[in-house]
Amino acid sequence: MLNFILNHNHKNMNRLQLNGKTVLITGADSGIGKSVALLFAEEGAHIAIIFHSDVEDAEKTKSEIEYLGRQCMIFKGDVNDNSFCQETTSKVVEKWGGIDILVNNAGIQFPNDDITKLKEEDIRTTFNSNIIGMILLTKAVFPYLKEGSSIINTTSAVAYQGHEELLDYSATKGAIVSFTRSLALQAKQKGIRVNAVAPGPVATPLTKETFGEEEEDQNKPPLQRNASTEEIAPSYLFLATNASAQMTGQVLHPNGGIIFNG
Repeated sequence: MLNFILNHNHKNMNRLQLNGKTVLITGADSGIGKSVALLFAEEGAHIAIIFHSDVEDAEKTKSEIEYLGRQCMIFKGDVNDNSFCQETTSKVVEKWGGIDILVNNAGIQFPNDDITKLKEEDIRTTFNSNIIGMILLTKAVFPYLKEGSSIINTTSAVAYQGHEELLDYSATKGAIVSFTRSLALQAKQKGIRVNAVAPGPVATPLTKETFGEEEEDQNKPPLQRNASTEEIAPSYLFLATNASAQMTGQVLHPNGGIIFNG
């Protein structure tokens, strides 16, 4: 009976889609990033998390990942800091021997419905966090990726439809689409796939803080409500596995049915 149980558990482990993989995720202390981290951990991956400021949330996410039987490392810092990106990457590689999947998810927004009232500081912070930091971290991680590795970037529906209160944020999300497509071309030589996810409206701590939105009824049809973060996470899992082996330079649109060309 013991041998049966051990063999059964071994077979189950082999079915895990990310068994033994190492993942670095930014902004995974809450929101979409946290749901992605937990889903990846459920599928067998060890998770390293970069977060900006909320230590309590990051520690909670770490505990939840470890409860699933996976290892987790957390790093507090700013991806706009090149030295931080390099040092964090080195620590992850030293701990686990490499990085298989990079999820660039961190982002920030400062809504303003009048371009003349946009603060220069907020514009620069938005670009630094959303696209410049993404490029710096990818630059640090890229040498350690190998054939079969995957980079997944978080863009947004606003990159395609715009948003009257999020001019600079929308611009960064458009830049992420272009960055994804361009890096995918460059990464082909190494057999690394680069894709993105462009969620529509999602109920996250960031949107609640920004717009004061209350969580909606999740039983409503997709077009009538914001998505939950758990509904978005499987798009990232798909792009991280061999199920998407023929996809690179692409953007998935889990947005409840909004139609975009691109």
